[in-house]
Amino acid sequence: MPFTSLRDHFLISMPHLLDDTFAQTVVYICDHNEYGAMGIMVNRPSGIRMCDLLSHLELENHTGLESERPIFNGGPVRDDRGFVLHTHTPDREWLSSHAINDEICLTTSLDILEAIARGEGPETFLVALGYAGWGPEQLEQELRDNLWLSCPANSDILFHLPLEDRLQAAAATLGINLNLLPAHAGHA
Repeated sequence: MPFTSLRDHFLISMPHLLDDTFAQTVVYICDHNEYGAMGIMVNRPSGIRMCDLLSHLELENHTGLESERPIFNGGPVRDDRGFVLHTHTPDREWLSSHAINDEICLTTSLDILEAIARGEGPETFLVALGYAGWGPEQLEQELRDNLWLSCPANSDILFHLPLEDRLQAAAATLGINLNLLPAHAGHA
């Protein structure tokens, strides 16, 4: 079977995925190839606010209302490291940035947080601590085991919907209401 990348897709956890880390999550897949996959959970707040993070980094906060923005728990891997998903800024380049598609980038360098603190960062962004990672064939096996649904990502869901609505909204793009699915997996 040929390899199909899920880069720029959402993974939607199935109701029977009871793992505390991934239950009821939406993961935005930033990279997926034959060596594994990497993504950011985009609906699980960490309990840290943007103002807390900027203060911890000793960055003067000029963001105003942005300071109440939640920082996400992006996943269990490298949860001491920040990851910024943001819209592409053609007039700005960041030290460590990776284009996921023509519209969305992932940046891991401090310069983007410094720009955000000054009010000069990307127009649309979210900040996460940590990421979700899968080794070779691991994600494919989890999909075969019916732990995840996948669908093309949608920037409105990714950046603009309230956190509590993102899981159902991502599933709805597939015509699925997760509340109607059984809590136990079955195979025909």
